[in-house]
Amino acid sequence: MDEERQQWTGARRTPRGGRVFVLVVTLVLAVAAFLGYRGEPAGSDRPGPAGTAAPVAFAPPEPLDLGLVTAAVRPALVNINASTERSGPGAAGSGIVLTADGEVLTSHHVVKGADTVTVTDVGNGKVYDAEVLGYDAEADIALLDLAAATELPTATIGTSAGLRVREEVLAIGNAGGTGGTPTAVHGPLTDLDTAIVAVNAADLSRKALNGMLEVAAAVTAGQSGGALVDRKASVVGVIAAASGEGARAADHPANGYAVPIDAAMRVVDQIRSGTPTDTVHIGPTATLGVLVSNALPVGTGARVDAALYGLPAHVAGLAAGDVITSIDDRTVTNAQSLRSALNTHKPNDTIRLGITGASGRRTVPVALVAGPPN
Repeated sequence: MDEERQQWTGARRTPRGGRVFVLVVTLVLAVAAFLGYRGEPAGSDRPGPAGTAAPVAFAPPEPLDLGLVTAAVRPALVNINASTERSGPGAAGSGIVLTADGEVLTSHHVVKGADTVTVTDVGNGKVYDAEVLGYDAEADIALLDLAAATELPTATIGTSAGLRVREEVLAIGNAGGTGGTPTAVHGPLTDLDTAIVAVNAADLSRKALNGMLEVAAAVTAGQSGGALVDRKASVVGVIAAASGEGARAADHPANGYAVPIDAAMRVVDQIRSGTPTDTVHIGPTATLGVLVSNALPVGTGARVDAALYGLPAHVAGLAAGDVITSIDDRTVTNAQSLRSALNTHKPNDTIRLGITGASGRRTVPVALVAGPPN
């Protein structure tokens, strides 16, 4: 629905209100560099994808055999390349093979906005076209399906429920976005329920990721969607972000952040069920074709900043300054509620938009079309 860059940083919330900059670790291939996102304190108290915070448990250091664990996990990983028709190469990231016939778990931001997604399997070196089966942008999780895949090595999925602070884990993925052999780094867990805020450099929009695992390891670009694994080589998290260069320059330690695997697999199960929710989108994305922001006064709708030429909103006569107040009689209070309402629709659905604009109030029928994952 709205257009955003695929790379973003955020800030970890700390008890004393300090800031730690983090970088979502998808590599943006179109520029081959880290574009600027500034971190700000997490300001949302919404429950995170992990649910309520677990009591902090501390673990004595236990040895993790870097070589053995890496060798066990590496064949079950894939390298992901996402591209867009408008700007060419988009992003490179990683994925975790869940089933032998090609279900792959990854980060939503790796495939966000992509018109095409191709996947290279680390285990057999084959390249597959991938379909996005579904995603949860709020949890930063997506599920892919690889066309004609068979007999792929699969990852051992563990649980994040029993993790403890200071437990040593390993982060492995497509570091640098080179598409070569996955690179692994390891370190102790330093938090089991932290929050980061992503700030979009293009439009300054923010996204909160709550309930994240934090590990003291130098996770790098391209490892988004890769695996955070324990000493038994079981996947306990999906890598999402890392402390950026700004944090290191300020003498903060390098940290990585991951979605707990239990939260990730709840999204996977919802996608597999075929039932969409306000946050979980299933199947091809239905696109309205607008850039929106929160209308003022707060709570009165989603303001159209631009109706993209040739797409449904433009064809239906929407223009900058119009405010969308409802979809099929469901009240729209802000930009996020518009996204949630659209989340349950499919391409070719016709919806009725309640609009307030210069010409007064009106109801407009709009036929949605297929577009890239939002």
